[in-house]
Parts: sequence; C-alpha cells; structure tokens
Amino acid sequence: MTTDHSQPPHIDTSRAHPARVYDWLLGGKDNYPVDEAVGETLPPEARDAARQNRAFMNRAVAYLASRGIDQFLDIGTGIPTEPNLHQIVQRTVPAARVVYADNDPIVLRHAEALLVSCPEGATDYIQADVREPDAIVRHARQVLDFDRPIALSLIALMHFITDEQDAHGIVRGLVSALPPGSHLILSHASTDLFPELSDQVIAQYAKGGIRLGFRDRAEVTRFYDGLELVPPGLVTATEWHGEGQERPEPEDSGIYAGVARVP
Repeated sequence: MTTDHSQPPHIDTSRAHPARVYDWLLGGKDNYPVDEAVGETLPPEARDAARQNRAFMNRAVAYLASRGIDQFLDIGTGIPTEPNLHQIVQRTVPAARVVYADNDPIVLRHAEALLVSCPEGATDYIQADVREPDAIVRHARQVLDFDRPIALSLIALMHFITDEQDAHGIVRGLVSALPPGSHLILSHASTDLFPELSDQVIAQYAKGGIRLGFRDRAEVTRFYDGLELVPPGLVTATEWHGEGQERPEPEDSGIYAGVARVP
C-alpha cells in the first residue's frame, strides 16, 4: 500500500463534504457536525440510496473479477467501508491491483490502515479530484498496466459534477485512456425516477454548500457513449446483477447503474 503524501492532509470541518455525508448516511463515524447537519435534512430514501450504491458496487466488481479483470481504478472512493473494493475482488483474484482516488483528505488519513492489499496483490491511493483526470491517470499508470483491461469505477460520483464542469467530458477522457476490454462501472442519481425526492435532495445539499448534477436516463446514458453495456444494461441500482449472480431483492431506487465494456 502506498499513498500520495505530496501535500499534508487539511480537513475543512467548516463545510460539508460529499464523502463524509455519504459516510454518515451509511452509519459511519468519520464525519463532522456540518456533514451530519446535511444528512439529517435528507429524506430517509437517501440512506437507502447510499446502501444501494454500495451493494451495486459490490456486485459489479465481483462480477468483473469473476470474468478475469484484475485491475481496478476507483475514483471517488469515499471513506473506507468494509468490504472495500480490493477486498471483494481479491477474494476471486488475489493478485488484483487497485488504485483508489478521492479528494477528501480524511480518506487519506484512513487509507494506509484500511486499504491494505492481500500479499499477492497491490493497492495504492492518491488524493485527487475527478476534475483532474490527467493527474489521476498519470498516477494510476505507476501501478496499473494500461496495456491490459482495467475496470474504472465511478460510484455515486458524477452527480456531484455539474454540466458546467463538463461531467460527460471528464468520463469520456478517462475512458479514452483505457485499453480495449476495459469496463466502466457507474452509478448516478436520477431526476426522473422520483422527481420530488430528487428535488428535495438537491435543495438540501445546496443549503450545505454542495451543488448536485442529478440527471435523467438519457443524460446518464450519455456516459456510456461508444461503450457496450453489459446485460442487464442501464437499470436501477437494485435491478443490476451480472450473469450468474443472484437477483437482488426488489426495491425502489432512484439510482441508475450500469457496467459497460470498452470495445
């Protein structure tokens, strides 16, 4: 396990941060009153969404590991919550290599202790923002072999990037760096599945100083332009399961989710 210590972590406790609000929604303790204040104003469904995102990630990476993918780039890692991505994939592929990236310094604080690979594989962590994709890819190249397939994981991340920040262009650039046979794993909050709830969540996050870019199905589908969606395609987070995996219990979800292959 290595981490990027180029800058000492400075945690701003005066403003809410998406990773810490997400931690609070999952029942974690690595958050501050300012994050809890945002979380407490959200509808109960927000807790469900956090749990559903996590469960989708678990199924998606386990599915790809079962298909032989042994390299993963997870951006927007969040505060570590077991099982972490590398733990899931290394159950199937012990030699799997995983690079984590997040822009919250509190994640760096926990990375060395909680994101530790099994002996055969490797994990690495960089404190970086998805809006700096070139820096993330440059760092990832030190650990991952970009001549072989890589799974890019963007779980509940891109709805924190607005259209003005070129969310689709960022994903397009990241995917363009991946070799053929790679995969994109993405989940994204919707505006059209439960519109009133979406409006409420957007408004409450805004009061906490966090802008959201929730999108409808057509706008989420654009993230997969040029890619081959893996069955069952773009569905809700609670509907997605890979071939051979047990179907999740039926449950309402305001989250779109899908896995796609780079041709």
